[in-house]
Amino acid sequence: MPRLRSDIWIAAYIRRAMAEGAFAALRRKGVAEAGAIFIKIDRLDGTCLLFGPAPQSLADDDGARRFTRLHQADSIAVPDAEQRLHKELRFDSDLWIVEIEDKQGRHFLDDAVT
Repeated sequence: MPRLRSDIWIAAYIRRAMAEGAFAALRRKGVAEAGAIFIKIDRLDGTCLLFGPAPQSLADDDGARRFTRLHQADSIAVPDAEQRLHKELRFDSDLWIVEIEDKQGRHFLDDAVT
């Protein structure tokens, strides 16, 4: 099954987060068809969660996007997340960055986190 385009997936994801009462914004636009997606969940207390694409070995062939938390701790400092995002941008300039502000730290990824 083909994977949903990145731009369409992100539009739906942002709508869902906003419908749940969180603030969501597209920080960086990547390649519409297949750009990698990174999601930063800012808890508004100086900490955040950071998710990126799961390794291909953990992905199913159902076309669904899978994400993995990019840190071991429950949350990380915002500057550490920003440093990681800058590192990813140096590696792949076509990626997308979505930022969610939610004090509860909800990621709205449901079963997409591995």
